[in-house]
Order: sequence, then structure tokens, then C-alpha cells
Amino acid sequence: MAREIGEIPDVLSRQIIEGLDLYLKAGQHASTLNLRGFVTCARGTSDHAATFFKYLIEMKTGLPVASIGPSIASVYKTPLKLTDFACVTISQSGGSPDLVALQRAARQGGAHTLAILNETDSPVGRDADTVLPVLAGPEKAVAATKSFVSSLFAILGFVAGYTGDRDLENALRDVPKLARVALECDWSAVQFALARAGSVFTVGRGPGLAVAAEAALKLKETCRIHAEVFSSAEVLHGPVVLAERKFAALVFDPSDQSASSVRSTADSIRKKGADTFLISSDDVADLAVPETGNAFLTPLIQILAFYKLVERLAFELGENADAPEGLNKVTTTI
Repeated sequence: MAREIGEIPDVLSRQIIEGLDLYLKAGQHASTLNLRGFVTCARGTSDHAATFFKYLIEMKTGLPVASIGPSIASVYKTPLKLTDFACVTISQSGGSPDLVALQRAARQGGAHTLAILNETDSPVGRDADTVLPVLAGPEKAVAATKSFVSSLFAILGFVAGYTGDRDLENALRDVPKLARVALECDWSAVQFALARAGSVFTVGRGPGLAVAAEAALKLKETCRIHAEVFSSAEVLHGPVVLAERKFAALVFDPSDQSASSVRSTADSIRKKGADTFLISSDDVADLAVPETGNAFLTPLIQILAFYKLVERLAFELGENADAPEGLNKVTTTI
């Protein structure tokens, strides 16, 4: 896992050379389809990438993006009605039967199918109208890292093409440099608080909710620390009462219009007595990350710094982050 995290800047550089034009052109093509909206098809870490896609598309276009549970097709065999929609499947392996079933049902229901994959020569890849390779290369650790970050990059490229956002397109070319800086961030000060915590909130909003969800999953699967993700708008509706001593919170500052509300939530959790850490590029940060210059890139950079932290924390706790007990690299579900 440590080696694969260290490879991420090079993966991003490869994506700029070999993938970015593909992502942009796929977005440009999709923009000609007069879509009424998108549906997503994913599980686990890839579903967090789908959440990222949802917020970017909805924020920049106003079109709805809905997640359809794969069991709707694989177990319940429900015919779908998706004329003038696109179905976006995100997967590392492209091999889980339930994802294949939902993508096929979406196409039969009239949707254009787009797959964002690490393994393009896979059942999902072979059955999609458009395939975007994330170019992460072999990933051996059970906990996905570089394939998640490269999926976010592919999504950003697609959205830049779909919306004609040249500023975002240009900003993407600086991501490898930012990624290298992010991997130099020292977050060791948070290790003790996380290790002693009975539970952890990971909090975000908008596109940042995707990486907050990914952080919660990684704390569970690599460190066996219970963590739960919340939107900063939801955590105050009840869950905040749990945030007392021996409780910790990681709050992902989105660097966008919701920043003030997210920071206010962090203050509320801190006042309850929980060890609270704001992840930000501003001088208010408890855990610092580099400034990206474009808020849509911020979650990608934040999760990189977090990955370095969580891998090291797992090691310090005596856990095997490469192969957590009871988990497999490819999860096959029906």
C-alpha cells in the first residue's frame, strides 16, 4: 500500500500524457447527446468516486445524477427506463456480476453507457459504449488507493470536457506536482487521537463528501477503527451528540462556497470535546495540504495526504494494510 501511494504522482503524469485527451473528448461527445441526467453504478471505493462525479455534474450543469443500486438489476431484475440518460460505471476490476447486470439493464433501458475502469479488458469494459482507462496499473494492496485517485482525475477530465471548462482542464496539468507536495505533508500529530478514539467522524460537503467517505472506509479496513461519514449539514442533526471525549473528527475543508459552514461544524464538534482536525490549505488548518488553485481539485489532494497518514497509522497499530483480514482485492457480488 505504501509503495502504491508513492506511485500516485507518476500515475497522474501518465494520465495527462495518455488519458487526458480521451477524458476530454468523451465529455465533449457526451455533451452532444442532449442528456437529461446521469445514473451511476459502483460499489465501495468506486462508489465514493461516483459521489464525486455526482457533485461535479450537478454543480456545473444542474443535471440530476442518481445512484442506482446494482441489485435493482442483478437481484430484482427490474427493467429500467433511462432514455436520454447516461449510465456511468466506475470500477477497478470491471468484473463484479452486479455491475455488469446494471450496466446492461441501463443500456437496454435506453442509456448511453460509460465505464471508468482500471481493467478495461473486463466484462464491464467489453459491454460499455465508451471506456475511460484510469491507467493506475497493477494494484496489489487490498485497499485501493491509486485507482481511486486516478478515477477522480478521469472524472475531472470528463467533466472539463463536458462543460467546456478550460480553466479546469489547465489546472489538471498541475496535479502531479501538487500530488508530490501532498505526499510530503506531515500529519503525524493526529495519529494518537485516531488510535485512542472509540469512533471517528469524517465530515465533508459537496465534492469533499466523497473523500470523507473514502477516509472512513480506509480507517475501518486498514486500521480497524470505527469511522462514519457525514455531510457537515447532517452531522448536527443528531449525530454530534456522540462527539465527546475519546472521539475524533476529520473535517475536510472544501475550499468552496460551503467552507464557512464546514468550518462552523468543525467548531461545534470541537466544543463537544472531540479531538477535531480541520484539513485545509488555509492557515486555520490543523492538518495542512497545498493550495490547488481550483476547488474541484482539493478533494483529490486531500485524500492523498490522508492515504499516507492511514497507511502509517495501520503500521503503527500492527495491522496489515496490504491484506486486511477477511477482505479480498476483488469483491464479487450479485
